[in-house]
Amino acid sequence: MDGMDKAMTPETGLDGMALSVVIPAYNEENAVRATVDDVRAALDPTGIDYEIIVVDDGSEDRTREEAVASGATVSWNDANSGYGATLKRGVKMAQFDYIAIMDADGTYPARYLPDMLEMCRQQDMVVGDRGAAMKNVPMVRRPAKKFLNWLASFMAQRKLNDINSGLRVFRTKELIPFLPLLPQNFSFTTTITLCMACNGKRMIYTPIEYGKRVGKSKIKPIDFLNFIILILRMITLFNPLRVFLPVGLVLFLLGFFKSLYDLTQWNLSETAVFAFLAAIMVWSLGLIADMISRLHLRP
Repeated sequence: MDGMDKAMTPETGLDGMALSVVIPAYNEENAVRATVDDVRAALDPTGIDYEIIVVDDGSEDRTREEAVASGATVSWNDANSGYGATLKRGVKMAQFDYIAIMDADGTYPARYLPDMLEMCRQQDMVVGDRGAAMKNVPMVRRPAKKFLNWLASFMAQRKLNDINSGLRVFRTKELIPFLPLLPQNFSFTTTITLCMACNGKRMIYTPIEYGKRVGKSKIKPIDFLNFIILILRMITLFNPLRVFLPVGLVLFLLGFFKSLYDLTQWNLSETAVFAFLAAIMVWSLGLIADMISRLHLRP
């Protein structure tokens, strides 16, 4: 009988694992309950312990009421505080060793959670890679996303397929130390990607389908500039030479080629001299920033 029961029990690879699912929500009254139901439908068959935490970010509609009606654990911000602040509130409430985050707008199917959780047994973070499924992202936003992915990959010296995917599974103990660095707004996911990549954490991508969102996007055009500033800020924190060396090199080359031209005119210009001096100053600042970074991040 025991052998028969064992044979009838599906092997999921999730034995001993438990998951906290954190769902930030802002004005998602039409989608939040369906999202919670989707999570249950995905996790109930696995037999693992799990919890669903919905954090309402000061919604102006019935999001909170719908979340409570769904049976999830519900918390809220009294005023709209931002995507990152909402996620951090939910993460601090989580009680299990693994945490998943996903949006409440129906764009991320919960059916990927069991496989992502199983992969996370050997990883610190598993990220849903939207890849070709980004067809549901408005055309006008695709070039910006590709540029941000390229810039982050170049700065982090590691291929980053999707820096701001909102479907992720983490080891809780690896996520918690980075919480003070994580911003209050949409750049939460970008920041945690760079934190993990620049600190040598185990991180993999897995392909997912990206659905059509319910309701309107909260992303604004100005967020593109904010993302660029964030990437530069985070790389400066963890690997400052990756920023200062290229900037100094551009200045040095400017001075070098300008001095070659000046030699043909038998006149060394102030521009060439200032470019060389600026390159030396930038490289010096980079070395100081690198020293501070290593002292700050040392064990």
